[in-house]
Amino acid sequence: MENKYVTDVEPGYLASKALYAPDPERKWFALSVNVRHEKIVSQLLLNKGFETFLPLHTRRHQYDRRVRTFDLPLFPGYLFCRVNPTARLPVLTTPGVLRMIGAGRVPIPLEDDEIVSLQRVAEAGIAMVPHPFWRSGQTGRVTAGPLTGIEGIVVGAKQSMRLVLSVSLLQRSVLLEIDSDCVALA
Repeated sequence: MENKYVTDVEPGYLASKALYAPDPERKWFALSVNVRHEKIVSQLLLNKGFETFLPLHTRRHQYDRRVRTFDLPLFPGYLFCRVNPTARLPVLTTPGVLRMIGAGRVPIPLEDDEIVSLQRVAEAGIAMVPHPFWRSGQTGRVTAGPLTGIEGIVVGAKQSMRLVLSVSLLQRSVLLEIDSDCVALA
């Protein structure tokens, strides 16, 4: 039997993409999942044919004489999945999925720009770390390099600039550091 799906596993994220034609009704949704089960739930959804995105960051922990690194989710307890909202039952019945984020029982889709920005940063291999969600501040746009066009909130503007990318629906953000010459205020 032919494998219908491709899994891209990069150091900075886990994603899966279906090989069949994209459904224009499919939107990105945030799923609340059991904490510490995000990778397993992502794999289960992949096996069901759904496109998922799980951004990861690397954390180092030093024990007495050894150092161990872990790839942890940027948004613990959350996973992004592209699904048609009218056909969401297979997603909701997946073990580990608690609910789709929304207003009551109505799921709210994420902004495509927010997911695309996170995917591009993960594909570029730029280090991201969790950061508190910010509502105010100046917006910066990356003007050079592999992240050209990405907008975020500028936190610091020294030699290396800190840019915050946010997922509004989750009210969560990530912080990345890039060269200040590559960012202009939007």
